[in-house]
This record gives sequence, C-alpha cells and structure tokens, in this order.
Amino acid sequence: MIGSLRGTVEMVDTTQAVIEVGSVGYEVRMPSADLSRLHTGQETRVWTYLNVSQDAITLYGFLDSSSKKMFLQLIKVNGVGPKVALSLLSTLTANDLAKAVADNDATALAKAPGIGKKGAQKIILELKGSINLEDLGEKAPQSGASTDPGAKQVVEGLMSLGWHQQDAQYAVQEACESNGIAMPLSQEDVPQVLRLALTSLDRGR
Repeated sequence: MIGSLRGTVEMVDTTQAVIEVGSVGYEVRMPSADLSRLHTGQETRVWTYLNVSQDAITLYGFLDSSSKKMFLQLIKVNGVGPKVALSLLSTLTANDLAKAVADNDATALAKAPGIGKKGAQKIILELKGSINLEDLGEKAPQSGASTDPGAKQVVEGLMSLGWHQQDAQYAVQEACESNGIAMPLSQEDVPQVLRLALTSLDRGR
C-alpha cells in the first residue's frame, strides 16, 4: 500500500497531478481544492490511498491527512465509491463534511455532483456517531515552520504575497533542508530563507 508520496509536481490538470518520486511519476487523483494549491516544480507531500478494482488501479491523494481520513470513512458507506467520495471532498472540506454529518445537514452534502438528497441522508445515517470531529478537523501542519518564530515570520511574509500557509511552510522547510540552514532561524537567516523559499515557490508556478 502507498500511504504517502513526497516529491516534485510534474504536472497538474483539472482531475489529477503527477508527482515524481525517485524518477517515477505517480498519477494521483485529487480534490479540486488540493489541485489548485499545486504548481509544476513544487515540492510537496501527498497522503494517498491506492484503490484496486477490476477495471483499474487508481491512486487518490490529499494534501491534508484529515481529508484522507474522511475519504476512508466515506468509501465505507454502501454505494459510495472513491469517485463519489472525491466529489464530496472537492465540494466540502473534511471539517465541513464532518460538521454536516454531525448537524444532519443533507443539503450541504447534496451540493456535490453525483450526490442526491437521499444519498446525502444515507451518508449521514451511516457515518453519524462514527466520525471524531477533533480527529478530522483540519489543522495547520505542526512543523518547525509553524513553531519557530523566525520561520513563522518568513511564512507570514510568503502568505502576504498570496501563498497558502501549508505551501509556505513546506517551502521554508525545504529551503532550510536543501541549504543546510539550521532551525530555529536566527534573525540574520530570515531574509535569506525568504528569498530561497520565494524562488522555490515562483519556480513552481
């Protein structure tokens, strides 16, 4: 089983991304919101689920572990396959899905393509009480880039330029690891790491 991939984004389209890991390119189906956060040349980590059927072997991926956990919960529901689960996670975040189930909000689930009101009610019925809201709630990744004051300063600078928090945090970590810069960052290192991270992100546009 392939549980996660860490590598370079080789290609992104409306339904999938190709992640190169060790000279091997993996085609990964992902929610549309996750695909919008990826750029060619970007270093990223994707949480994955390998689905094997009679017709195909398909790798599904998510930028947040909470989305993968929700995906695994959804495909346990009778009649909900990976495509429908991916459609739901392209419409609602894992946190919003968990709240919709907890609140019996079938209307929210029915907004996803391929999910009618009855299908939404069935999902709620089968998942009610089995979802841990705290476990599935989306949280900012805990890393050196989120706990180090200097790195946090760089991340905030990148976010002010329009980059997503998770992308900025990964870029800071990659910049430090690739250039032998120790964390926590000193104030003298902050400008250099900002330039390196920004160069990496711009290269991936």
